[in-house]
Parts: sequence; structure tokens; C-alpha cells
Amino acid sequence: MDIQKQQAPEIIEDTDTLNVLASRVILYNDDWHSFDEVIAQIIKATNCSFEKARSLTFEVHVKGKAVVFSGELKECLRVSSILEEIALHTQIVT
Repeated sequence: MDIQKQQAPEIIEDTDTLNVLASRVILYNDDWHSFDEVIAQIIKATNCSFEKARSLTFEVHVKGKAVVFSGELKECLRVSSILEEIALHTQIVT
């Protein structure tokens, strides 16, 4: 009897996958931060314009949440961390 050995599939690990996947930072509305506080923190976290931060803050206020940043997971973690410095509630989704 001739039994052929099956070769195991090659597993290739991509160590940069977490940094390449597109992720988003969602900011949730709350009842204790002022518009000015949220606008300033969004600018600090994302380096966007005042107008963009004001627009995002208004969207959070009206809809209850908004995507305030999209990019690599590493950058989303950084942005989320800065937003949370003043106890804003965020979530990162991939």
C-alpha cells in the first residue's frame, strides 16, 4: 500500500495586520461635558479644524454618537486615549 503524506498548509503571519486594518473611533454623547470642552478635545485628539470639531460635536449631540476618526488601529487607540483624558466615552470598531 502506498500512502502519500499530506503536507500541512503554510501559515503566514502578518505582524502588521493590526496597524493596517481600518478602524473608527466612535464618540458617545453625555450630559456633563460642554460643547466647548468636547470641541477642544476633538481638536487635540485629531488635529482637525475648529469647524470640523464643532460639526462632529453637534452630530454627537443630535444623534447620540458619531465617528470622529478613522484610520489605523494604532492611531485610533491614540485618539481614543486623548478623548478619554476628560472622561469622554469612546469605542473603537474595526
